[in-house]
Amino acid sequence: MATASASAFRLLPCSFQFRSHNNYYHPIPKSFNLRFPRRHNTVCVSISNTNVRTNPNDLVASLLSKVVQTDGGVLLQKEEHKEVAEVVQELQKYCVKEPVKCPLIFGDWDVVYCSQPTSPGGGYRSAIGRVFFKTKEMIQVVEAPDIVRNKISFTALGFLDGEVSLKGKLKALDSEWIQVVFEAPELKLGSWKAQYGGQSEVKLRITYVDEKIRLGLGSRGSLFVFQRI
Repeated sequence: MATASASAFRLLPCSFQFRSHNNYYHPIPKSFNLRFPRRHNTVCVSISNTNVRTNPNDLVASLLSKVVQTDGGVLLQKEEHKEVAEVVQELQKYCVKEPVKCPLIFGDWDVVYCSQPTSPGGGYRSAIGRVFFKTKEMIQVVEAPDIVRNKISFTALGFLDGEVSLKGKLKALDSEWIQVVFEAPELKLGSWKAQYGGQSEVKLRITYVDEKIRLGLGSRGSLFVFQRI
């Protein structure tokens, strides 16, 4: 009797159902094995309906769909943060060799996500701060050769427009890590403005950059997603 080879057929997940003794059809699970006896050998076919994204454009689209309109990540649940981290981990594999030297890092960026919502904006983005200050946008501008400008725009007490801005100097530490030393922040509330506090310093690892997004990892583990404006 002739035997069929494993390559002689294709199995499509949508074409299979299981029927029980009472003729009720059950949909297939996400993954299962079919075993076909062939003398002393076994042909094993694994079928999965899980979508695997390996194209960087698809990963970018998937990531943006998860983080845009989430108030910088504040509205996401724990499991959703985990999903973001998984896509980021996969996308990082496509990062250019020396992202610090890539000219794509320059430009205007919208901070659309942070795994720790208080990292960008400090007290203004804390749980209490968000009660009094409703964030409108978080922008980072990276100007060649070494200037960084951060700005958080908000509405205070529901009626007063304001913003906090910082200007810093960028320094490359290696092929992936940068350091930015910021001057004292400036606060604007309506027509009133003042400078307060002192200098601050941050370190960030650039883990991916292209024409649409930039990914960063802070020295304390915060994950950032920037979308080009």
